[in-house]
Amino acid sequence: MPDLKLIALDPEDLRVISCHLQDAVVRVGDMAFLKQEMRFAALANRFDWERADAGADGGYERRRSGLRFERVQAARVQGLDLQQKDQALALLAVTFEPAEEPSGAIVLHFAGGAAVRLDVECIEAELRDLGAAWRAQSKPTHAVDD
Repeated sequence: MPDLKLIALDPEDLRVISCHLQDAVVRVGDMAFLKQEMRFAALANRFDWERADAGADGGYERRRSGLRFERVQAARVQGLDLQQKDQALALLAVTFEPAEEPSGAIVLHFAGGAAVRLDVECIEAELRDLGAAWRAQSKPTHAVDD
């Protein structure tokens, strides 16, 4: 499959990126807020849902991907110890909370209630595969509430 390259400029675009990042694994040390550049960047090992949903031969895959957000004014964390650089987090979703248009907050939601909140001037994001791909042992599953 070709490498994924997506840009988000509105909430609908961001939902597409969120779908591709569901169940990505992100290390605390692979996230950075570059205040001077007004950028937040992260590296993730994303589960290739597109390949899995297509029933591709050869099993499941994870892909090394880069995620960046521009025009970030502030970044805050909840439930994360930034000193534990090797801690692996399971990314569940990326959402947008609007404020005075076009500003708002982009929130990266992780399993266990951890989150990264980015105050942004507007939505400007990119998700790009970086080439590396490898076989995943299984497809992520989630408990369903009754």
